Amino acid sequence: MVRLGGQPLMGRLLDIFVRHQPEVISVIVNEQMTEVQRFVIEWQASHRQVNLQLLVRTTPSSMHSMAALCDVMPDGPMVCTTVDTLFDEAEFAAYVEQFASAPDTFIFGVTRFVDDEKPLWIEADEQGQITAFRDEGPTPMVSGGLYGMDREIASRVLHQCLSEGQSRMRNFQRALLKAGVSIKAFEFGQVMDIDHQSDIVKAEQWLSNLQTVEPAKAGLI
Repeated sequence: MVRLGGQPLMGRLLDIFVRHQPEVISVIVNEQMTEVQRFVIEWQASHRQVNLQLLVRTTPSSMHSMAALCDVMPDGPMVCTTVDTLFDEAEFAAYVEQFASAPDTFIFGVTRFVDDEKPLWIEADEQGQITAFRDEGPTPMVSGGLYGMDREIASRVLHQCLSEGQSRMRNFQRALLKAGVSIKAFEFGQVMDIDHQSDIVKAEQWLSNLQTVEPAKAGLI
């Protein structure tokens, strides 16, 4: 519910998704976040043309949340992100277009902009294939928190991870590589996470600059 440019992060993200004509938008909110639940319900009431699924469930980790979403989402390609991930919509449009042109390919957003306390460092080969996800860096890029995946494959790997007692999204990503899933890197000029009060100030300034500066070049590396 943090506001940027006068709009809650959740509302900004939902509005961006709608402009890219999704078949369905699925949102998971934990049981304690009643204010967020109300916001999503009210947003849905004013966007009745949008097929939105709200899943209210408290989970022990981000991996569990992703698995729960996969259980209710339709088969086929899906793009997932966390609500506090901030990106340039022009770059997101290029990302969605690239993913739509190759729906059988996993494509994850990455960036060379590092502004996270515990980034997930990315290694990729010359063809842009991700070869490793590392807790320790540095490497040229970090995860941008955007995931283009096939629901059926992602769900199968997620539930295997959960059966082994694993958690955290980064461990799921490592499990995808271990399972032989090919993942391409799509480079965003900048991606920010809103984790602290100071991040809000930086994000406001960045969004303001996006209105006057041509978007950075984004694309498959």
